[in-house]
This record gives sequence, structure tokens and C-alpha cells, in this order.
Amino acid sequence: MSTTKNIILNHQEIQHKIRRIAYQIYESNVNENEVVLAGIEDNGYLLAKKLKQILEKISDINPILCKVSIDKKNPLSDIKTSLDKSDYINSSLVLVDDVLNSGSTLIYGVKHFLEVPLKQFKTAVLVNRNHKKYPVKADFKGISLSTSLHEHVEVILKGKQFEVSLE
Repeated sequence: MSTTKNIILNHQEIQHKIRRIAYQIYESNVNENEVVLAGIEDNGYLLAKKLKQILEKISDINPILCKVSIDKKNPLSDIKTSLDKSDYINSSLVLVDDVLNSGSTLIYGVKHFLEVPLKQFKTAVLVNRNHKKYPVKADFKGISLSTSLHEHVEVILKGKQFEVSLE
């Protein structure tokens, strides 16, 4: 049985979704001087970098990047961040990932950041698949996609042509 690849979002559509998410982040942080964009490695961090570039163009907010490393096979192990916890105390923070599927990656990321007092905590994803096992939601999302559990969403944010496909 061969798998077919259906393009859900092309490069231009992804750029539009990222820009819209950046404006939503700006609107919810309009009174802030800075916002921490904590991107879950790999694609979540790439998405956070793209959001940072747009936020710098559209606002006076200083977006601070933070890389979040979660062992997805063992999410209870220590979560590593490129910033020290003291760097985001009482900050506005957005946890960023490419796809929200079951919610396990986001919920463990949320747990990590809740160990520090924050001014505001939000989540952002490019694709929300609506298969939640955990009570976590995306505050900012590019697209909601109803899929079967057997389908796979692939997000490509590297290179010159971005793409979201369903296999």
C-alpha cells in the first residue's frame, strides 16, 4: 500500500499563517516590552525564530528566543532550555511548537515553565490536529486540521520552500 502526500499548506500560506500568529502574539502583549518565544526543538524552534523576525518588524516588543529540548520518547526526563529560569521570571512567554497532536509535548513544556512565576503564558502551534489526550490548547494556531490517528502531518520549515503535508 502506497502512501499519498497531500499538501495542506504551501510556502505562501505558511508565511501568511506565521504572520497572523505574530500579530496575535503582539496584540496579546501590546503593553509588554519583551516576550519570550520558547520554541520546542526542532520545528517549534524554527517557527519561533520566524515569529521573532516578524515581531521585530511589526512591533517595538523585544522578542527573546529560547530553545526548549524535550525528549519526546521520555518526556518526564529533564527539559533543557537555552535560557536560565531566572531569565524569564515574571515574563510573558509563548511556548511554540509546529504540531499539536496529542498534547503530550506541549503539556510537559507547560509543566516545565510553570515552575517559574510568569506574567503571562500562552501556546502557539502551526497545525492543531485535535487529538488531545491532555488538557492543553493552542492559544494561537495557524490551522485546525481534523485527521485520523493513522495519518501523519509533516511540517517542513527549512530551506526555501516551506510545506505542511498529510500522509
